[in-house]
Amino acid sequence: MKLLKLVPDDTNIGFIKWRNIAFGISIVLLLASILLLATRGLNYGVDFIGGQMIRTTFVDEKAAPVQELREQVGSLGFGEPTIQRFGAENQVSIRMKLPDGADKKPELANIMTQKIIAKVKEEHPKVRIDGVDSVSGKVSSELFSKGLFALIAAALGVAMYIWIRFEWQFGIGAIWALIHDTTLTLGLFSLTQMEFDLNTIAAMLTIIGYSLNDTIVIYDRIRENMMKYRKMAMPALLDLSVNETLSRTVMTSLTILTPLVVLVLFGPDVIFGFSVAMAFGIFVGSYSSVYQAAPFLIWFGVKSDSFVPDEKVADAKVERIIEGKV
Repeated sequence: MKLLKLVPDDTNIGFIKWRNIAFGISIVLLLASILLLATRGLNYGVDFIGGQMIRTTFVDEKAAPVQELREQVGSLGFGEPTIQRFGAENQVSIRMKLPDGADKKPELANIMTQKIIAKVKEEHPKVRIDGVDSVSGKVSSELFSKGLFALIAAALGVAMYIWIRFEWQFGIGAIWALIHDTTLTLGLFSLTQMEFDLNTIAAMLTIIGYSLNDTIVIYDRIRENMMKYRKMAMPALLDLSVNETLSRTVMTSLTILTPLVVLVLFGPDVIFGFSVAMAFGIFVGSYSSVYQAAPFLIWFGVKSDSFVPDEKVADAKVERIIEGKV
């Protein structure tokens, strides 16, 4: 019985011929993402801007009325609350951003919390308030700076690794793919105004790792083929390399995307942003490895024999070695 293969062994798709169109689309999306970030910004969560979290238990109900709570708390005029289940079905946390001016008048946060608790108790007399946690503006700014530092450090680490393992042209191609993936993910969050919190930072760090892994697999095959086919035209060599690794790329992406899509559709609200960022990032990361990282070698003038040592230089090195031994 023959094994089922999603990608046949003799696949010969001409990916590289579409490189200019793909690059043009990516540039448009990148510019749109940067424009969105400059004009709309990100909808930072309590982790990054500070706020209050009220932990509640609805003792007389099997499941907490999340939608009702969202409408009731939202009607107070303090902004849209983030309500998430934790623990049992009847336990939820109500997270609110700090009200305007709370950095100078901390009592405004306490007044907001008291009004929210009063409203919840008014609508649900048997609710139990399990606790109130506060995230100050100073702590949240530290969390944001550390999260940003983690992203930059990861990108720089990737750049150093690629630079050492491959030639500099490969390194720049990989860095461009990472910039492409992270910027488009940030643009998605700016467009949809989904909450951007520490979970999203974790997702973006994972995306950086996945994008790097996928790019290195293709780059490894390209380098192997450059040693085998030194007279092959570079576009044909890139197509050959991408097609030879296509089965691995498709299988890896599908096995990761399948559970992520399930989490996006049916998962809990607490990891919705993480699931969306991961699913989008995996898709974009697979695209950028093929249509951004690989074609960059052509745009940098790399040819199939670019890294073959010059015969005269090689002979001179041999002579020096022989003379040294003599």
